[in-house]
Amino acid sequence: MRFLLKLIINALALWFTTFIVHGVTVKPYAPGQLPTILTYLLIALIFGVVNGILGTFIRIVAFPLYVLTLGLLALVVNALLLLLVAWISSLLGFGLYIDGFWAGFWGALVLSIISWLIGLIFRPVTRSR
Repeated sequence: MRFLLKLIINALALWFTTFIVHGVTVKPYAPGQLPTILTYLLIALIFGVVNGILGTFIRIVAFPLYVLTLGLLALVVNALLLLLVAWISSLLGFGLYIDGFWAGFWGALVLSIISWLIGLIFRPVTRSR
């Protein structure tokens, strides 16, 4: 259930990002509303897998550089991971299209902020003891 909620949050954040950042677009695999929604969910799934596997590995290996740059390297790494997701989804014939590094940079920044904000709204309520 938690995975599905996170997937929907990332898909919704990606949808908002396409409206805010010029140069970040999504092309669905077929015309219509349902294929568009499924395309956003598939891209969010690809992004989750890439970020979970490759992103974690990069963060572990490059930890000293993260400390040295006070975390600014994370912005560049997130942009490159988003560009990788765009490349993977374009190989599948649909998906995310990004017009260069800077569009990916701003797209990754906006995507992370929006998904954080949506995650705050939909965070499960926990009981305090």
